[in-house]
Amino acid sequence: MFFVSDILGKAPDSYKSYLQEKVYESLAELQIPFERVNTDEAISMEDCIEINHKLNMKMVKTLFLCNSKKTEFYLYITTADKLFKAKNFSNTLGISRVSFAPAELMEQILGVKIGAATVFSVLMDKKNLVQVVFDKDVLLEEWYGCSDGTTTGYMKVKTELIVNNFLTYAKHIPKVIEMQNIN
Repeated sequence: MFFVSDILGKAPDSYKSYLQEKVYESLAELQIPFERVNTDEAISMEDCIEINHKLNMKMVKTLFLCNSKKTEFYLYITTADKLFKAKNFSNTLGISRVSFAPAELMEQILGVKIGAATVFSVLMDKKNLVQVVFDKDVLLEEWYGCSDGTTTGYMKVKTELIVNNFLTYAKHIPKVIEMQNIN
């Protein structure tokens, strides 16, 4: 059975990474309330089902993408149920075809490993290399569920506070696109 802790309303007593520490420091500085849980390692969206139930929200899917030259990077945030089609994403943004960025670039630029991509990763993007792109459907949800920069910590925050307060603070103004769930 997949472990999900009781709901917690404060930062962890100790941190597993520099990014995780920065996440909670930023939320405190911005006075953004959150609820969080500790879990077994969650890598896939299927792993997040129990987390969604516990926090009474829907986890977003966060993908780190790049162009073929690995010079342009995108943090694409969509709903968990949408299939990702690189061609559709690229066409919608009017850019050359993208693919998943290599794990080593994800660690280097965002400070996370596979499965821990999060909007909070932009705190690590000091050179502003990453364009944050939201699927419009994410913005329709009251609550934003995501990783705290680890694969064992997940949180629930008001979506509007992520988009309007946190991303402005992190100097990453998102683009919003409308993606159809095409099979």
